[in-house]
Amino acid sequence: MSRPRMRPRDPILRRSRPEAPPDRDGGALSRTYHARRRRRGLYLLGAVLALVCTALAACCMGVADLTPGRLLATWLPPLGDLLSAQPLDRTERNVLLMLRLPRVAMAVVAGAGLGVSGTVMQAITGNSMASPFTTGLSNAAALGAALVILFGGFPVYLQETATVLAAFAMALLCAALVYGISSLRGLGPETLVLTGIALNYLFNAVNSSMQYIANEQQLPAIVHWTFGSLTAASWRDIGVMAVFLALVYPLFASKAWAMNLMASNGDESAAALGVNVRDTRLALGIGVALLTASVVSFTGIIGFVGLVAPHIARMLIGGDHRILLPFSALCGSILVLAADTVGRVAFSPTTLPVGIVVSYVGVPLFLYLILRERWGRT
Repeated sequence: MSRPRMRPRDPILRRSRPEAPPDRDGGALSRTYHARRRRRGLYLLGAVLALVCTALAACCMGVADLTPGRLLATWLPPLGDLLSAQPLDRTERNVLLMLRLPRVAMAVVAGAGLGVSGTVMQAITGNSMASPFTTGLSNAAALGAALVILFGGFPVYLQETATVLAAFAMALLCAALVYGISSLRGLGPETLVLTGIALNYLFNAVNSSMQYIANEQQLPAIVHWTFGSLTAASWRDIGVMAVFLALVYPLFASKAWAMNLMASNGDESAAALGVNVRDTRLALGIGVALLTASVVSFTGIIGFVGLVAPHIARMLIGGDHRILLPFSALCGSILVLAADTVGRVAFSPTTLPVGIVVSYVGVPLFLYLILRERWGRT
């Protein structure tokens, strides 16, 4: 039995049938997405190169005559022969390895920790003016250091370690109080910020009282600690800070998408999309407290880095925390390293503390952000 032949379709019906529109919008969106990814990659590469150049300049600038050519001649002799540069002598090597490189490494790790912590803090509070010190950790750490300086009575060889541990413990105590009190009201962003501000004023008042009763030897030590300085950098301190950063950063990276939702859509929309807002905010807040306390206990108070670095990163690459976190870390490292180098070289032989130099940059930018927010409302 033969199969019936299929009748050809009517050309009129075939022409009247709607055709699929060309994928113009999809192609444009795809090109825009890939162009944005390439631009972000270029920004990251540029930030890494800027950090390397800043670190090289920080190693070379100072009283000792250390140049990039002499560094290459020391570690790569064939290149030194091509550049006709003399290698470093023993004293200059000690200056590089024991003084300048630890200072550079501490600036990089401290800046990265504060930059990342500021980005996370702004995300979980929904406040672009938030920083790692919003919850009062800086004044709490300063109080811990002041208590040891005034009443410690430790031997000289234990004084520095006791000061670091006391500052770290007081910072964690402050964080526990802030998140404990805020959890009674649901751990909302407003409660978190207001509680941190209240405790910040409390610890500041107690710290001022400590300075008031301090004698002539104790008062300069307390005040110097609050300025923030990298003078006493050591490889042991850098290792401790790096361990905290390595432990906490994966937590931040794993919550990047949740932070995107919380920062852009608010708590209710993020919860509707499956984010456990309360647990996420608590986990990220504990991570910020640990990382910030580890930095502040070794360096003192370096303000505005946690506020400035996230805004610089956000203005350049946008608000996606998957790329914003590493870029904020790079911006924080560059900012702290550049400020420390300027403070060390500009007024030589006097060294200006890095916390003061950073404030010269942070305050104008902070005022600009306030004015920009005001202009956006009008």
